[in-house]
Order: sequence, then structure tokens, then C-alpha cells
Amino acid sequence: LKTDAEAFLGEKVTQAVITVPAYFNDSQRQATKDAGKIAGLEVLRIINEPTASALAYGLDKKKNEKILVFDLGGGTFDVSVLEVGEGVFEVKSTSGDTHLGGDDWDEVIVNWAADEFQREQGIDLRKDRQALQRLRETAEKAKIELSTVMETEINLPYVTADANGPKHLMLKLSRSKFEQMTAHLLARCNKPFESALKDAGLKPSEIDELVLVGGSSRMPQVYEMVRKLINKEPNKGVNPDEVVSIGAAIQGGVLGGEVKDILLLDVTPLSLGVETMGAVMTPVIERNTTIPIRKSQIFSTADDNQTAVDIHVLQGERPMASDNMSLGRFRLEGIPNAPRGVPQVEVTFDIDANGILNVTAQDKATGREQKVTITASTNLAKNDIERMVEEAKLHEAEDLKHKELAEARNIGDNAAYQVEKAIKEAGDKIPADQKSSVEAKAQALREALKGEDVAQIKSLTEELQAEYSKVMTANAQAQQAPGEPSPEAGEAPKPDGDVIDGEFTEQK
Repeated sequence: LKTDAEAFLGEKVTQAVITVPAYFNDSQRQATKDAGKIAGLEVLRIINEPTASALAYGLDKKKNEKILVFDLGGGTFDVSVLEVGEGVFEVKSTSGDTHLGGDDWDEVIVNWAADEFQREQGIDLRKDRQALQRLRETAEKAKIELSTVMETEINLPYVTADANGPKHLMLKLSRSKFEQMTAHLLARCNKPFESALKDAGLKPSEIDELVLVGGSSRMPQVYEMVRKLINKEPNKGVNPDEVVSIGAAIQGGVLGGEVKDILLLDVTPLSLGVETMGAVMTPVIERNTTIPIRKSQIFSTADDNQTAVDIHVLQGERPMASDNMSLGRFRLEGIPNAPRGVPQVEVTFDIDANGILNVTAQDKATGREQKVTITASTNLAKNDIERMVEEAKLHEAEDLKHKELAEARNIGDNAAYQVEKAIKEAGDKIPADQKSSVEAKAQALREALKGEDVAQIKSLTEELQAEYSKVMTANAQAQQAPGEPSPEAGEAPKPDGDVIDGEFTEQK
């Protein structure tokens, strides 16, 4: 993204405002900020996507308005209620589902098409990684097309092959069928929607403007559902795909002093607190509290003569500590001996404008203090971030070579896998000399994959695909019944260039 921005602007980009789903927790926000640093960016602010959307929509609004932002993206769903007017953008509430998005609608189409194909051909495409990738891409295109047409076609020639030759997938999917299959996903949008309105203390009729964000909000069933819930037409003056980035740019202008008279008041999406006696979650900062904020609460010891306390920081809305997300633990020692309940330990939660949390515990009697910036398992220490930034700069050219090699290996490996699978399933239906020819080329490619010669891997991959196509076409024509039209030349399954197989190892 940094490279794309620099190419468009024709100059170096060193600072950024990054948006995240409203329901991202502290760990996810910190990890996002770390990723920005590794990319060589100074992250000026992390803001919630619905807030950025309202910023873009309400930039020129002078009168007070209550805006509901319905943000359905590829993988997450957020609903936020904001009050906008006279340059002040105040988030009243936010709710959402971090596991609901357009990808779930895609997956419904994938499973339906795979089930239909298996019923007709007896082959489960979900067990074939290349076929599944092609099906996922086609499913997404079908979903997008059904936003503007009433019926679309899912057409995947040579999607796989068995002993009888190549197999083709061709299905028709209507918008009504698609909406029936995904009704359960649409229903999941209701709860966050109702929760956001309830937390803001508003009725649907009190919402002045409805703003749709995210490509998935273009689906007619989503558009219609939201329109009925609010009984108001969604605002069409904003582009769902661009509005978040426009809002981030405006906030960047505010922080850089280029945009005046705008104040953004965001909120924390989840309650933050500590574990207290009985494994209970005791909130210190309630959800939907405007940030930045600093808040303190006094706690005491649970046992007589207790000289240390463990502070377990939690995030969530459940009453029991174990049901919430653990953000971290730290220990305050040196508390003077005293009966239980007598020592006073002041715990302070400080959330900055990025929604990132710092916690302090202080013994009021001695002044002894312990501080911690929450660094959960997904976060990186500062020195690790700096090291990764330097390594990225030092190894940029080398990394590009590794990427090209990895892509070539991925395509070659997938090609060899598909061809070997098809040849094995064909059995005696393919003449021995033809089979040997294909197997020899597959073996040569396998050997090349062990090396690092990108040109050789690409060349042998093309040779294998050409040989496979020739053999399968000849085989299909030989088995063709008299009078049947001749099929078009078969084509070896070609892995998609964007699919990279990687091996991941845990560093100890």
C-alpha cells in the first residue's frame, strides 16, 4: 500500500492514518500499528472505520445530525452511531462482528457449487486445492454480478479431471436462490445493529442519515434490510469502497494542521477492567467511552499481610474473568503488611487516541508504582519492530528474488500435483508411452523445484502443461463415441499466480 501511494503521488510517503474495524481489540490495534512501522510509516493515528466514514460524509455538515454507519466489508462487520455537527464528530456507540463479512457470502456459493458438482460427478472440489481456489474466485464474481443482474452463470472449464478425462463445472445461480441460501448471514447483522442503537439511546426513527460502507453493502438484500430497519433510504452521496480512506485522509489533514475546525471523538468498543476476587471481571472503563481517557479505581488485598498483588487486565463484556480476553498481567510488590482490605492500590487505565491501553498500579501508602503498556501475544516489542524495519531495508532486493522463486515453485508444484493426480486416476486408459512421457516431465519439474533456477522452473512447468494437454486431448478423442462432436483441446490445470503455498515454522 505504501508503494502504491508513492507511485501515485510521485513522492515518498512517511506518515499514515490507518483505519481498523471498530471491534478490533487492543492487541489487534497494536499489531496494526506495528505493521505500519515495519512498512516504514509513522502511524499518526489508528481510527475506527465507521468513524472515518462519518468524517468523510459529514465534513461539510453544519447542523447537528445523528448518523448510523453500517459497515459490511470482506471479513468484518461494524455498526456505529455518531453525532455530527459544527466540526465535532462524536461516536455515541459501536458494535459489530469480527467474523462476518462478504467472504462468508462467497463461501456459501462455493459450498453450494461444490455440492452440486459432487452430486453430478462424484468429485468433491473442496479436496482439490487448485480447483477450490478457482471456485472461490468465481464465487466472488458471481456474488458481485448478482447485485446488478437477476441470474448469473458459474462456468469453470477443465476444473478437474478423472480417469474419464477433463471435467467442467457449469451452473446457473439466481439472485433469489442466493438470497435464500445466505438468509442466516443477513440475520446475523441484526444484533449488532440493535445493540448500537440501544447503547446510543436512540430509536431508528431518530437517525437522520444512514451511511453504507464496504463493498458487501452493495448487495441488494443488505441494502433492503438496512432500509427497512431504519425506514430511510441510505445516503448515496458516498462511495462505499472509498469513504473509509477519504475519512482517514481527512483525519491526517487534521493531525497535520491542514484541515481546521474538526474534532474527532472516538470510543473504545469493549469494556476494559481487571480480575478481582472470585475470578470476576470488574470494569474500569466501560464500552463506548469516548477516548482518549484516563480513569482510576481503588482496589485492595484479598488476604492478611499480602505484600504483592497480581493485576490481570481484561477486555470484554462477560461478568467472569475467564470469559473475557486476557490482555496481560503484571505484579505490584512491596505492599506493607496489613489486614486484608486495608491497603489501597490505585489502578489507572489510560487509553490514547489510537485506542491503545496503558495500565498503572500504585500503592497509595508507599507510592510504589508499576506500569505496563499492554503487549499481548500478537504485539511486537519496540526493538523487534526496529530490527524488522532495518532487515526489510537491507534485504529488499533479496526478498524480491525469494518472492519470485516462491511464486514459481508454487505454480510448478501445483501443476505437477494436478498432472500426477490426473494420470494416476486415468490408469490404463492412457497408453504407457504417453504416460511415461508426462511422468518424465513431471519428475524433471520436481527435481527443478529443489533448486533455485526460476527460469528453469517456469520452462519445465510450461512443458509439463503442454504435454499433459496434448495427451489428455488425444485420449479424449480416442474414447469419443462415433458421431459425437470433437471436444476442444484439453488444457492442463494452471494454478493461479496469486496463490502462494508457504511453510510456517514457530521461532523459539
